[in-house]
Amino acid sequence: MENSEKIKVCIESEVGQLEGVILHTPGIEVEKMTPKTAQRALYSDILNLSVAVKEYEQFSGVLKKVTKVFYVKELLRDIMHDSDTKKTLIDKITDKCRTPRLRGYLLEQSPDNLADMLIEGVPHQELSLSNYLSNHTFKLEPLHNFFFTRDASSAVFNNVFINKMAAPVRLREALIMEAIFNFHPNIITSTKKPSSHSAAFDQINIEGGDILVARHDILLIGTGIRTSPQGIDFLAKSIESREHTRHIIVQELPHSPESFIHLDMVFTLLDKDTCMVYEPVVMHKTHYRTLHLVVSNGKIVSISEETCIPAVLEKLGMPMKILYCGGRNPQTQEREQWHSGANFFAFAPGKIIGYERNSNTINELRNNGFEVFSAKDVIAGNADVHAANKVVVTIEGSELSRGGGGARCMTMPVSRKSV
Repeated sequence: MENSEKIKVCIESEVGQLEGVILHTPGIEVEKMTPKTAQRALYSDILNLSVAVKEYEQFSGVLKKVTKVFYVKELLRDIMHDSDTKKTLIDKITDKCRTPRLRGYLLEQSPDNLADMLIEGVPHQELSLSNYLSNHTFKLEPLHNFFFTRDASSAVFNNVFINKMAAPVRLREALIMEAIFNFHPNIITSTKKPSSHSAAFDQINIEGGDILVARHDILLIGTGIRTSPQGIDFLAKSIESREHTRHIIVQELPHSPESFIHLDMVFTLLDKDTCMVYEPVVMHKTHYRTLHLVVSNGKIVSISEETCIPAVLEKLGMPMKILYCGGRNPQTQEREQWHSGANFFAFAPGKIIGYERNSNTINELRNNGFEVFSAKDVIAGNADVHAANKVVVTIEGSELSRGGGGARCMTMPVSRKSV
């Protein structure tokens, strides 16, 4: 990262023109997963890395056309050149991951080797019967999920929240992102995270896929298997406000199937006044409640039950045009939601990226005024996203989508222009 690439964290919407985003290209850590370890790694299947990388190159190639792109591994290598930062991170990782014997070995590594190891994992250094019989090949597990950079940290307004992940296998992702945001000299922000001294600490879970910044005074947060009510309470108490009041719209989510793990799997914002929803969860009246929390000076002052997210947004002066994942057919809705059909990432108002494979969802966008460009054409310069009014850029995602996330899941935006 060059000095000219300094960036100040500022996220006050989901759709403002993107000025900087952090990505992580899936690497050999993905290939270190086996059918036996897939469930522990939070996967339902193993991925073909060579295909996933080609699809990811389309995704990152489009983003390079429209914004500054930073990569986790490069940022990590940068900060590992500082011996104090290196020691601090290694101490945290070996403590939290209960691998104290690795500390000396990791300290000996060069910044490049260390960055690789912290993401790709460290195999057991010695052969023993207990290691052999445990089915655990690694002393430090590979971070199979790290290309979903959305979850471990969340830029909310001018701060970055270091999230408390629900699954222990993802804990190290948050430690790495915390180190990057605290110590990289070219990223200007302050971090917040739950304190281990909090009475509810053990019950606090929160992940970035559940946190959407709708407006400078409105957050949308999902609660389900990855984000707990205690995690939302923590976030509510932690948001500092230039305004007197902020609003948090909470959507309860089903605990199964696994495609409902985060709010952004059933609801994303496409423009200042347009959203994509998975109708059965978001729009139908079910026992999964929509709650409106009013927050003032770090305290929740009222909680009311509402009909759905768009209804609350309209009350708050942010009416939405509703587009439907999978169109209006229940079978195609269910099928395409499973492959992240509601999960779009906006790089500017009305300009989004999503998976090509969800053809009914893409037709829904086309029928509502979005031009459809392929990522290959955008990268080759045959399609100009800047000239388009509203556009969806489609990436081939047959392999990436099997990892359980979409375009929004694979991005950690750090700065957007105001809308």
